[in-house]
Amino acid sequence: MKIVVVGGSGFIGTSLCSLLSKVDLDFVIYDKKKSLAFPDKCVVSDVRSLSHLSNVCSGADVIVNLAAEHMDNVRPLSLYDEINVGGAVNVCKTAELHKINRIIFTSSVAVYGFAELGTNEFGKIAPFNDYGRTKWEAEEVLRSWQHKDTLNRSLVIIRPTVVFGKNNRGNVYNLFKQIFSGKFVMIGNGKNRKSIAYVENVVAFIKHSLNSKAGVHVYNYVDKPDFTMNHLVSIVRKTLGRTEKVDAHIPFWLGMLAGKFFDFFALLSGKKFPISSIRVKKFCSNSVYKSVVDMSGFTPPVSLSDAIEETIRHEFLEDQLYKNQEEFFSE
Repeated sequence: MKIVVVGGSGFIGTSLCSLLSKVDLDFVIYDKKKSLAFPDKCVVSDVRSLSHLSNVCSGADVIVNLAAEHMDNVRPLSLYDEINVGGAVNVCKTAELHKINRIIFTSSVAVYGFAELGTNEFGKIAPFNDYGRTKWEAEEVLRSWQHKDTLNRSLVIIRPTVVFGKNNRGNVYNLFKQIFSGKFVMIGNGKNRKSIAYVENVVAFIKHSLNSKAGVHVYNYVDKPDFTMNHLVSIVRKTLGRTEKVDAHIPFWLGMLAGKFFDFFALLSGKKFPISSIRVKKFCSNSVYKSVVDMSGFTPPVSLSDAIEETIRHEFLEDQLYKNQEEFFSE
């Protein structure tokens, strides 16, 4: 089986390719950035180049499409459409040209927007930003490809929630870092719950999906249980050898006021600050999703508690051993 991992030099892609290499599955990385982990397996090009993508995918059995513009501050905004939607169009054209009947696409729970608690795969589609909108439009492009040959084509759409893990520099890492520094202050009462996902479990599920049968298969990906922010912070503090109790809280309205303050200075200076009103809103909101992943026969290899502890140890207790490892930046 030959697998082309589009966007394979990123955080999820590097973890996926590490797993594929361990089980001796043949893969090629197609990315605009050279893979530091697998330079000999990487073709550097852009998903917007149909001819380059087509050349790489010749003889492939599966295309895993991880390529995406996903940061909150992407400029120009047209890049969301060019990469997320246009990239999906090129993946479909390439699959048709080479008669590739299996595509796995990582979408996002961002397609639901500020979703109701317990939103499942049939939840209302209501994205609030260009990232979520273009992920949904890419899904629709891919569905159209599958509908042209429903008896033979397999499309797996995976909608992960926030993904964390070793060497990722996203929001979960920023939370861990603040707790480690001793500067963390809980905004709100901390009773809001969060669905999160460990990268090693996400890529294990992608591997599990490689042989999916014909049809359209849609999965939210979350690792259960959904911890409250208070519980999550307690796990981190315990792993760091500190007291588990979260003492310092500030009201939500005050946190939002601080976020607006930093929004204003970001607008004036052109700089990006770690605090913003949208980040405060995300932090204090509930984001709990249901999933039918377990109905596929998949069992996550790492429990959520163990995943958090492994990440904390790697980043803050043993970090002197990993100074030369690649870092991945995301929201």
